[in-house]
Amino acid sequence: MVLKKIDNMSLMDVSKIISMLQPSEEEEERDSSECRELNRVVSKDDDALLSMLLSQECYKKFINSRCGWGVPVTPLRLAASLGHLRCLEMLLSYGAEVDSLDVKAQTPLFSAVSGKHVDCVAALLKAGANPNGSLHNNCSPVLIAARDGDVDILHELLQHGAEVNVRPKVPDWVSSGSACRGPLYLAAVYGHLNCFKLLLLYGADPNYNCTDKKILARIKQPNSVLETCLRYGCGAEYVQLLIDFGANIYLPTVVTDKTTKQNKAIALLLKERVCPKTLMCQTRLAIRSYLPVANKMHSIDLLNIPLTLRNYLKHIT
Repeated sequence: MVLKKIDNMSLMDVSKIISMLQPSEEEEERDSSECRELNRVVSKDDDALLSMLLSQECYKKFINSRCGWGVPVTPLRLAASLGHLRCLEMLLSYGAEVDSLDVKAQTPLFSAVSGKHVDCVAALLKAGANPNGSLHNNCSPVLIAARDGDVDILHELLQHGAEVNVRPKVPDWVSSGSACRGPLYLAAVYGHLNCFKLLLLYGADPNYNCTDKKILARIKQPNSVLETCLRYGCGAEYVQLLIDFGANIYLPTVVTDKTTKQNKAIALLLKERVCPKTLMCQTRLAIRSYLPVANKMHSIDLLNIPLTLRNYLKHIT
């Protein structure tokens, strides 16, 4: 039975895992002095020496090779994880592969986001890095930034078209609600209000982080983001934002724990249920719903309407 479940997993392509674990011809030579020297220089953030080395063909041919103890990494991956911007930019200028994968299917961008190195994140995105990371990784840069509350990094990712409603990849047979825990959910649970609002501005679904019908069908009681905010006592600010962005306020059940925060949030919710939205609010929701999720903020700026109305559509007061 267990083997059958593993066979049906869509978490990662097994053949892809095997191919990533197999060293390339260059990586079979990763213990060479040239490869080790590149990583040593990167670890010291010595961009001048790195440039001198990469100008020599005997070193440049190792620019995309993985080496080192534990998880072998490319020089670019190492620079991204350490936050060594000068070396990272130098490697990119010499043609380092911007979306190279390690054996964990993590890209240099994923490492920079995990390390909270916003300048490296910006440089990698400018160089064409995929803002969603690798399709073969369980997680994504947006999920990491939302969980950690890195609003500047999150903004960089969303500005470059990262998927705002991304969800973690789980096997088909998993029935827990973890499949629905997208960035908006994580920002709420971990108390990152600025990230929460930023995600909504860029088109995050105010009701569910997961729209996969197959997954939702496997969950006995799927919770909306609003229900999650009430359950975790996120406070009235979160509830107000969800109301403003058009969340469904008619929940099947409202669970209270008699905390001050939650009482305020529930009072706000109950008031909203009996007070219909103004025509302006309904119009804003209607217009925003017709804009594409990707690049929603850019689309608003392109509308031929007064600045005051553009700001209103972006929830700027």
